[in-house]
Amino acid sequence: MDIRRARNTAELTAAESLFDGPARPDWCERFLAAPGHLMLIAYVDGVPAGVVSGVEMSHPDKGTEMCLYELSVDEGYRRRGIGRALALALADEAQARGCYGMWVGVDTDNEAALATYASAGARDEGVFAMRGWPLDAE
Repeated sequence: MDIRRARNTAELTAAESLFDGPARPDWCERFLAAPGHLMLIAYVDGVPAGVVSGVEMSHPDKGTEMCLYELSVDEGYRRRGIGRALALALADEAQARGCYGMWVGVDTDNEAALATYASAGARDEGVFAMRGWPLDAE
């Protein structure tokens, strides 16, 4: 397995089967151009097998932390340590960037994700509620 940072739209579109939907070129370009955004892709024999995206978040009284935004491993490559390796690679990148911590929001019934994050060293920080505002913007 080889984990590399995505640097262009072609790499993201080649991995779009790992996303919830198709990778739009304009969204890929915006993601790649945004400071603090990164996507790491795990390749097995040259094939994208998993992805993790991270977004740096800064606040005047807290400093900068990394949000593990999304982790996905192709079904055919699961239970091989790829998700764990991606989470650890993102944590290493966060530390190299000077982040004081890394966090992820995960559904409390997503046992596979919870096990993956625990195996990568994440600790339970308690239950929280998430609220969203759907906006019609493209």
